[in-house]
Amino acid sequence: MRISLVQFADASGGRGVAILRGEAPPQRLAGVASVRDLARAALAAGRSLADQAAAAGDAGAVDLASVTLLPPVDHDDPAHLLMTGTGLTHLGSAEGRDKMHRSMTEASQQTDSMRMFLLGVEGGKPEAGTVGAQPEWFYKGNGSTLVAPGAPLPSPAFALDAGEEPEIAGIYLIDDAGNPVRLGFALGNEFSDHVTERGNYLWLAHSKLRAAALGPELLLGALPEDVRGTSRILRDGAVLWERPFVTGEANMSHSIDNLEHHHFKYGLFRQPGDVHVHFFGTATLSFAEGVTTQEGDIFEIEAAPFRLPARNPIAIAPPRDIAVTVL
Repeated sequence: MRISLVQFADASGGRGVAILRGEAPPQRLAGVASVRDLARAALAAGRSLADQAAAAGDAGAVDLASVTLLPPVDHDDPAHLLMTGTGLTHLGSAEGRDKMHRSMTEASQQTDSMRMFLLGVEGGKPEAGTVGAQPEWFYKGNGSTLVAPGAPLPSPAFALDAGEEPEIAGIYLIDDAGNPVRLGFALGNEFSDHVTERGNYLWLAHSKLRAAALGPELLLGALPEDVRGTSRILRDGAVLWERPFVTGEANMSHSIDNLEHHHFKYGLFRQPGDVHVHFFGTATLSFAEGVTTQEGDIFEIEAAPFRLPARNPIAIAPPRDIAVTVL
């Protein structure tokens, strides 16, 4: 049975965690204020997250339409939640990127994007006990830029594009011994600036320093091999663009284990108590089809086995003058 957890704030402002079991109504977990607290209790008890939720017990049904949904994981100190990701990880994901960078190279040469993609195809799913090819990797931000379900996705005033990326993210907690522990998976929108990236491949790092959103659910257990969903953009109540997307290892050139290895091999990312949100990539972008988004457009990403979509409107952040003072 599919089990997922949802963090929320009730009408009084109190925090809670609801458990979704299959298609049954959500139930509030007794005495649980956050997924991180539940995970820490599970580690202390030597239980799985699902077993720890069962041990907490139910405290009554929750109407998710009447509460404020929170990201499926967070941290009391946002600086200790890191958001990162990997690109060119999906079969077919190189096509759009290759077109984006083709004008910067001779037509007869492979772009760096295509070379990186082929490294993954050839060595991204290594045999057990071996290390596979390194993926493309990028940093997105910390917990201050993690956007809650339904909240506006802020695009900087200086941005040249505000584009969606429908993805699955792995959610992790680093235990007291410095070991990464996967809590589950979330549906996400790895929001990016593709026009900036297209200008120069070395601006990829700049293009990824944006907010990102997660759907409300933390899916416990294994991710299905074949995940199929829909990504759409709504404008003024009508569908502007809509396409199916696929993810899961059956549709990827890298295994999740390999992507995890190449992230957590760095000691920097194994600091006890830290939370990690790591996006696994996509092959479906509206930008690749010439869509230009604008403020007020709504991104909606849905995929089984998640019951709830990731849904966020675009907002343009006001410009800000940056003045560096000298002490």
